[in-house]
Amino acid sequence: MVGIDELRRPGGYAVEVLAVAACYYAAARLGLLRELSVEGAVVTPIWPPTGVAVAALLILGLRCWPGITIGALFAVMSLTTPRMGVLGTLAGQTAAPVCAVLLLHRARFHTDLGRLKDGVALVFLGALTAMLISASVGVGLLVLTDKLDVSSFWPVWLAWWVGDAMGVLLVTPLLLLLHRARWPPPLGRWQEATALAVVTWAVVPVAVYSSISVLYLVYPLLIWAALRFQLVGSMLCALLMSVLATVAATDRAGAFAGLSQIEIMAKLQAFNGAMALTALLLSALITEQRNTRNSVEKACQELVEVLEHLTAGEAPPPQTQPGSEADEDPDDRPWPTAPP
Repeated sequence: MVGIDELRRPGGYAVEVLAVAACYYAAARLGLLRELSVEGAVVTPIWPPTGVAVAALLILGLRCWPGITIGALFAVMSLTTPRMGVLGTLAGQTAAPVCAVLLLHRARFHTDLGRLKDGVALVFLGALTAMLISASVGVGLLVLTDKLDVSSFWPVWLAWWVGDAMGVLLVTPLLLLLHRARWPPPLGRWQEATALAVVTWAVVPVAVYSSISVLYLVYPLLIWAALRFQLVGSMLCALLMSVLATVAATDRAGAFAGLSQIEIMAKLQAFNGAMALTALLLSALITEQRNTRNSVEKACQELVEVLEHLTAGEAPPPQTQPGSEADEDPDDRPWPTAPP
C-alpha cells in the first residue's frame, strides 16, 4: 500500500483510523444495497465491512481497531437512531475482526496467501470461527431487546454469521492482493485474461438468471481462473458470480424464483460459500505447488552449475539466497501480484 511509511509519522495514526472508518462505512453502504428478510429480520447475504476490517487489521496492524468501531457506528446511524443496545453491536462488530486477526497471527498466516495453510486458516479461523462473535452478539441483543422472537434466533443467527463470513472470504483476499499488487501489471496474459472475462460475463448471467437450475456452470470458470491466474483471477470471478447471484436472489429471479425467503437464503449462501471456498483453497493449493516446483527447479539448476564447475576444476559459484526475486520465473508468479 502506497504511503504506509508516511502514515507512521505523528498524526498518521489518526489518518489510518479515519481511513479505515471511511472504508468500513463505504463497504457497509454497498452491502446494504441488497437485503433479504429472514424471520422478520433484515439481513445482508454478503457483509463486505467484515472483509474490509480484517484486511485493514492485517495490513495496518491491530492498533487501527477504533476505525472499525467508528465506521460501524456511522453505518448504524445511517439506518436508525443509536441507543444503548447499539454499543453491544459495535463491540461485536469490532471484536470479531480483531479475534480473526489474532487467530491468523497465531496460525502464522502469510498475507500473500501463497500456501494452502494460509487459505485454510483464513476460511476456518478468520471467517467461520471469528465471525461467530459478531453473529452471536448481534442476534443475542435483538432477542434481549425484544426485537426478535427467541424461536427465530437460529435462522437469523445463521444468516448473520454466513453474511459476515462471506465478507471475509470474498473481500479480504482481494484487498490483500491489492496491497501487494505490482503496477503496472504484466501484459503477457492480457489476451487470456480478456477471454476469461468475456466468457465469465456471458456464462454467469445465464447460469444465475436461467429458469432452470444451472448454477454449477460457473465452476469450470473458477477452475480456469485458479489454474491460470491463481488467487487474483479466481477471487475476482467468485466476487462477480456472488454479486450477480445476490442480485438475482433479492429480485427473486432466475434460479431463485418461486422460493421462500428461507429457501432463497439457504440456496444463495450455499452457492456463495461453495464458490468462495473453491476459489480460495484451489488457488492457494496451485500457488503452493508452483512455488514448490520453482524451488526444486532452482535447486537442480544450482546443483548442475556446481557439478560443472567441479568437473572443470573451478571453485563453485556463490549461491543466491533462497527467495531471491531474481530467481523467480515471472510467468509463474501469481498474476498480477508481487512481493511488496
